[in-house]
Amino acid sequence: MSLHIERITSHIGDVGGIPIQRALPSKARRIIGAWCFADHAGPATLPPERRMNVGPHPHTGLSTFSWMIEGEILHRDSLGSEQVLRPGQVNLMTAGRGISHSEESLSDRIHLAQLWIALPDAERERAPTFQHFAELPRCSIGGFDGTLLVGELDGLRSPVPSFTPLLGVDLVADGPADAVLKLDAGFEHGLMLLEGEIEAAPAGHEAVETIAPGTLLYIGPGCESVELRCSAASRLLLLGGEPWGQPPLLWWNFVGREPAEMQDWAMDWAREDGGRFGVVQGYNGPRIAVPPVPALRKP
Repeated sequence: MSLHIERITSHIGDVGGIPIQRALPSKARRIIGAWCFADHAGPATLPPERRMNVGPHPHTGLSTFSWMIEGEILHRDSLGSEQVLRPGQVNLMTAGRGISHSEESLSDRIHLAQLWIALPDAERERAPTFQHFAELPRCSIGGFDGTLLVGELDGLRSPVPSFTPLLGVDLVADGPADAVLKLDAGFEHGLMLLEGEIEAAPAGHEAVETIAPGTLLYIGPGCESVELRCSAASRLLLLGGEPWGQPPLLWWNFVGREPAEMQDWAMDWAREDGGRFGVVQGYNGPRIAVPPVPALRKP
């Protein structure tokens, strides 16, 4: 059986004043492992009056995973957390049954990846938590400098926890590089290019795929390794995980299973006290209002 490969084109948008490219979810693919949302924000330089500013908004049924490349962002949440996220660091906010938070840029220059991880059924109603990781394992592979964001690679293990088997790696090269990365054949993977251009040769796939920013290359289960080559400075994220049997239902900032859940959560956030999502203290400005809930269908 041939290896399943897909090329996914990102959607272009804007979040809090920052240009973004959204690779997941898409019509072609809604999820890779438990990674159910993947935004590449920036790189962008904005004047002080237009800095990224995202007012309080709710989440449930997921973990938000923020990987900072350039700039600084201030995170506040309804647990009382207040944390500045700096380059080379990760913020992991596990919403569980519900949390709300705000994000404010403290710098004119911003470049980051914002990812969501769907929680399995057994963890969807857990108590919310927030964790900050200032240091992550580093490695050098064939001219690429790697940062292990989550999971295991090349004998290293990230301190960032996950509730399902996951992999997240940031790979950056300042010039020509050629590396072969061993993969878990039981995982599905995605190569999400952030800068430059990469040639990818997954084992078991006859063609060499060229990836540019705005493209995510999906590699189905059964792939034991991938060769990555670049001729100039480039950066990409390698995301992977065990395939989900049924993609979760995503709407607005919620990850659930049933359309009725979305209506209940929207009504909770519409309450003055935020219901299950609570209140973010210290943010100067209005919270984001819940939009009308559309007619949703299970995926």
